[in-house]
Amino acid sequence: MIYLRSALFNLAFYLSLIIQMIIFSIPYFLMPRKAAWIIPKFWVRTNHWLLAAIVGTTHTVEGLENIPEGGYIIAPKHQSFWDAYGLLPYLDDPFYILKRELTWIPLFGWYVSKMRMVPINRGSREKVMPAVLEQTKRQMDDGRQLIIYPEGTRRPVGAEPAYRYGIARLYADLNVPVMPVAVIAGLFWPRRKFLRYPGNIRVRFLEPIEPGLPPEEFMERLISATETAVDELLIDAVRQNPGLPLPEQARRRYEGLTAKKAVTAEAGP
Repeated sequence: MIYLRSALFNLAFYLSLIIQMIIFSIPYFLMPRKAAWIIPKFWVRTNHWLLAAIVGTTHTVEGLENIPEGGYIIAPKHQSFWDAYGLLPYLDDPFYILKRELTWIPLFGWYVSKMRMVPINRGSREKVMPAVLEQTKRQMDDGRQLIIYPEGTRRPVGAEPAYRYGIARLYADLNVPVMPVAVIAGLFWPRRKFLRYPGNIRVRFLEPIEPGLPPEEFMERLISATETAVDELLIDAVRQNPGLPLPEQARRRYEGLTAKKAVTAEAGP
């Protein structure tokens, strides 16, 4: 049954994308840029509904009160394609730094360009970074939110952290808060996998890290806050979904965390 539900959802996901892009193109491109966010966010909410209705996968968002006003960097844990789009309805006016080639895709690229994303030529990163940084600063001055994944790519659930230093550079150069976000989507929408599993994806917006810290201290706080919260969400997810198949790395991480908690409890205060 899980294979059938996964196939139906994947089909519905891409059909929804294509159909909504076609139907909403005229109003999308006629609307003012910021107002036009209603259409991509509606598409995301449609996907949330489809995932819940077909697969039985819901999501819960915690910590919305921690979201600051104005421009800031949002730094989610990246385990799944779900967290590449799933947070958009909870943000005011987000943007990404993305591969320039994505803007060349017919229709999709036009949608992306409308939202003033920041394209980058990955083949000559050092040469273009000053221009990218300048574009990003202008977006921040408009009160927008930069979505950046500190580990750079999707990581398996339970894998050792592999945070890249680039976010520390952006944190220092942009002089804005960074909001860590713990997400456990990879258990229910695994990376590079066809299957989708029922359960509840929990998202936790953590307290922002205010600007001005030395890079090393910033990185330490970012990693500690994010990974501590992700571990908590992992333990809860496994306990609440006893039939959920765990990837090997996630299983080892869960067993290590629960063993550590058991030892701490036995040791007492």
